[in-house]
Amino acid sequence: MNEDSNAERAQRLSRNEFAALFRRLKSTADRGAADRMGALNFLTAARVTSAAREVRLGRSVSLARPIETEPTADDPEPARYEMTGALAAHHLERGLDFATDRFAMNVHGDADSHIDALRHVVFDSKLYNDVPVDDVTPRGAISLSIDVIQDGIVGRGVLLDIPRLHGRPWLEPGEGVTGEDLRAAEAAQQVRVGQGDVLFVRVGHSRRRQELGPWDVAHARAGLHPAALEFVAERGVAVLGSDSNNDVAPSRAEGVGFPVHVLAVNALGIHLLDYLQFESLARVCEQEQRWTFFVVIAPLRLPGATGSPVNPIAIL
Repeated sequence: MNEDSNAERAQRLSRNEFAALFRRLKSTADRGAADRMGALNFLTAARVTSAAREVRLGRSVSLARPIETEPTADDPEPARYEMTGALAAHHLERGLDFATDRFAMNVHGDADSHIDALRHVVFDSKLYNDVPVDDVTPRGAISLSIDVIQDGIVGRGVLLDIPRLHGRPWLEPGEGVTGEDLRAAEAAQQVRVGQGDVLFVRVGHSRRRQELGPWDVAHARAGLHPAALEFVAERGVAVLGSDSNNDVAPSRAEGVGFPVHVLAVNALGIHLLDYLQFESLARVCEQEQRWTFFVVIAPLRLPGATGSPVNPIAIL
């Protein structure tokens, strides 16, 4: 890693630089005032049909982390889970009984795998495509909720493994992935991200957590540098996902805590997948020397919701 690359990773955008980047990316996503699908417009029927040809091994791999119920440094308010049926000695009685349960969770926390709807990010009092913030009410959103993708997302997935590029198991908290990194990973893996692809960027967050334990990721985590979204826009990415929060922390944009979320969701209309895990997938891709696959993303149908827990499935 040369000094110029290190400088680019650490560069912090001023308010004016970020504002200019936001306007520039937003201008590339002009799909008309009525659009509510965002970058999913790139996922045409022809591209979905073509993506199905990625299935060669007949092997499926989960990209989700297990949902945890115990508090940790990165998950102080974990999902709440309880058994509600077949308790105590009742299940020992003769006849029919049912084991039942329920859980509640903070969808947008820093531990569980989830997808962000286009109504999740409000910037300068606007949602994606200048939908007014008044659209968000205590009863949910009138438009741009997770219901936009009630039929799921299917297409060609591409995994770019940034730690592999640099010969390391993971990036350290605070390291930002640049557009240069993404292009270099393409070259090293002999793959090219194309229009309508579902792009997954591995920073090794899940592996670091598994081997070293949880840490306060709200203040320090690897992720994408906001300028890397120029690569994402240029290639016409339909959906973007990471094994981290997508945003590097500390933020690389003055006055904006989650600049990648602002640029991806609000400016470009890209649904984001946060806190996935790619260790199983990366092993298969390395073994097969193939970094593309068919992917299925099926959020829960939660009318009006800002996102959903999710278990994306890669099929190779």
